[in-house]
Amino acid sequence: MIKPTFDFYHNTLGLKLLMKTINQDDHTMYHLFFSDNEQRTGTELTFFELNDGQDQSFGTNTIERTILKVPTRASLDFWAERLEQAGICHYGAETFNQHPILRFEAPDNTQMALVPLREFENAEDYFPAEHAEIPVEHAILGIDAIQLRVQYAAATKQPLVDYLHWHEKETVPFFETAHEVTVLENHHPQFYQEVHIIDDRTNPLAIEGIGGVHHVAFGVEDTQELTQVDSLLDEKNFTNSGIKDREFFKSLYFREPNHLLFEVATQKGLLDAEAYENQSSNFDEIPLYLPHFLVDQRERIEAILAQQRHE
Repeated sequence: MIKPTFDFYHNTLGLKLLMKTINQDDHTMYHLFFSDNEQRTGTELTFFELNDGQDQSFGTNTIERTILKVPTRASLDFWAERLEQAGICHYGAETFNQHPILRFEAPDNTQMALVPLREFENAEDYFPAEHAEIPVEHAILGIDAIQLRVQYAAATKQPLVDYLHWHEKETVPFFETAHEVTVLENHHPQFYQEVHIIDDRTNPLAIEGIGGVHHVAFGVEDTQELTQVDSLLDEKNFTNSGIKDREFFKSLYFREPNHLLFEVATQKGLLDAEAYENQSSNFDEIPLYLPHFLVDQRERIEAILAQQRHE
């Protein structure tokens, strides 16, 4: 359901609503974009509305968890209390790879986590959205890491390192399990991020469904770099969508060998889509943005969305 999703990520987590729009491939689905206050790449979380179907099942070959940054270790205590007040299940204070972490399950059992900045990171490099109930010293800063659980970690690592400029950092255990995690890092001086690839050949394949992560997007600087990635994927016979023009950005999609769906998207363009200043806490008060090629279908699209919400 779209309203509980909006309420949690905007009103509880305090993320800025960047855009309320629709899935360009399925006009019956809302598509929400959340970000920091500057709408920077690396801070965006997006959600499709999916009302029918089964729930996501645990297993391997899946995009398992999204990890968000907060300023300090004390921020985890603030968020543990705030999540409890919102009725959200969390796992309490834990340590992963010698770093504090607070894992929790968002609405629809979407797996999330929070971690504090590392010693070499500077809170002044981030621009959290403002929220009356969330002190800036505890506000969510952006995406820290994504955890992927796959049967063959080396196969997932290869396109990320060879085509998208990630760097292998280390291999560590996954909490108190026998599974190893390959940690990749981006070497960005002002927005450090990681990819955690959990090698899991023992659990059954995950079944994609409600609450799961459909794809993860990786940024490139411009259309020229996107075209280069497209050519590399073609040369290596990766199944891919080719470059799609989404109006506010251009992107392509491809399946890596463990069948995870990756998007590669340009980092510029979304800001030009609309001056989205309406940050109401009421979902219905926020206008629906439509790309130019769908503006003349607004009445039909809004009628379909309204009907679905009342079924």
